Amino acid sequence: MRFKSKFFFKFFILIFIIWIPLLLLPLILYGKCSHSGSPYCQLFSSPYFPDAADGGHGTNQQSENGFVRHGEMGEPVKFQPGREKEIERLFKINQFNLLASDLISVNRTLPDYRMSRCPKHLSQSYKLPSTSIVIVFHNEAWSTLIRTIWSIINRTPSSLLKEIILVDDASEKDFLGVRLDDYIKSINANIQLVRMHERSGLVKARLKGASIAKGDTLTFLDSHCECTEGWLEPLLFEIYKNRKTIASPMIDVVKDDTFQYVRGASNMWGAFSWTLTFKWYVLPEREMKRRNYDKSEPIRTPTIAGGLFSVDRAFFYEMGTYDEGMNVWGAENLEISFRTWMCGGQLLIVPCSHVGHVFRKKTPYTFPGGSDKVILNNNVRLAEVWLDEWKNFYYLVRPNAKSVSAGNLTSRLELRERLKCKSFRWYLINIFPESQFPLNYIFFGKVRNEQLK
Repeated sequence: MRFKSKFFFKFFILIFIIWIPLLLLPLILYGKCSHSGSPYCQLFSSPYFPDAADGGHGTNQQSENGFVRHGEMGEPVKFQPGREKEIERLFKINQFNLLASDLISVNRTLPDYRMSRCPKHLSQSYKLPSTSIVIVFHNEAWSTLIRTIWSIINRTPSSLLKEIILVDDASEKDFLGVRLDDYIKSINANIQLVRMHERSGLVKARLKGASIAKGDTLTFLDSHCECTEGWLEPLLFEIYKNRKTIASPMIDVVKDDTFQYVRGASNMWGAFSWTLTFKWYVLPEREMKRRNYDKSEPIRTPTIAGGLFSVDRAFFYEMGTYDEGMNVWGAENLEISFRTWMCGGQLLIVPCSHVGHVFRKKTPYTFPGGSDKVILNNNVRLAEVWLDEWKNFYYLVRPNAKSVSAGNLTSRLELRERLKCKSFRWYLINIFPESQFPLNYIFFGKVRNEQLK
């Protein structure tokens, strides 16, 4: 009897010695990773370890298990004094607060931002088309990329989500290699990962993803987004009603410094300046009146930001996809906007769909040949194909663009002819009469009073 008691006592001690360290290991790693910006520690920003312990350096809400839940319900991540240099150092990597992002769960909660007038059960009431979601990334931070993926999976009806297609545009970060492959395999969802062998830019990478898509529609998202409840159904509903629609969500702001989710203004639409730069402008009275002053109604926007939108897959190809002569990114959103309106389609911003996007003050990426050269090249292609005589106005505003070669435009000019597209004058009169581009002008230059010299 004494022998058995000793045996069970030793056995119990042995089990205790083995299991206690194993149980404590995740907590120890959590504590270390809460103070680190290394990609390795981002492993614990996953569905299996959703909440990082702050160790007294943050001021976000406390959860029931004792861990600090950073950024829940879209709240900002706040730091106590003393971590400014660490934040600044990590900020330079992706041009946003990487430390804040890494502390937020990849499954963080968000409020339902839909207005009360927005329908809640579109997928049950209508036979909506399916979608393939295409996400291009280049050296994206682990936490923002994975959070984008999980926000899609968690807030998209499985009946509508055909697949998620990730296109790696020649990333150089080790953690976006084999580790990402393994992580994706662990997720119970149809996710495909395509690798570009060399840096190709947004246009070519998106077209690569679209070429293997199987969904009825294509939905393009950036790699640092957060989809909210009911985000997809309103976009697909507009395409269901009119297949020649490009539908963009209301793009909310995820702040680059605190990752606070800020609901976007519902009285804005996309347009452009004299330099062919995309801008947000306040809705004119005529558009508010057309919508009967109902803020939940879709906005007929002159242009879209271009990062986030859904489109019928067949219509996308019928309309000529993207201009493959454009490099990296820049002006491709205006090109697809002008082409859609002038060639028989429509652009809508759908206020009942909300997707957050990390807006950065500058890009962390390099442009082959320099950003000015790339953007000028893209703008010149846009002007030569779609602006008609207003291209001369653009060259007056940007005289240095005259010396930029647009490359071969034959296929794009033939596309415009084949689609029987309307003129840019028609666009200015019917779609964007508020444009800064004058319908008629005699002279462009400065007016100066000689007596004030």
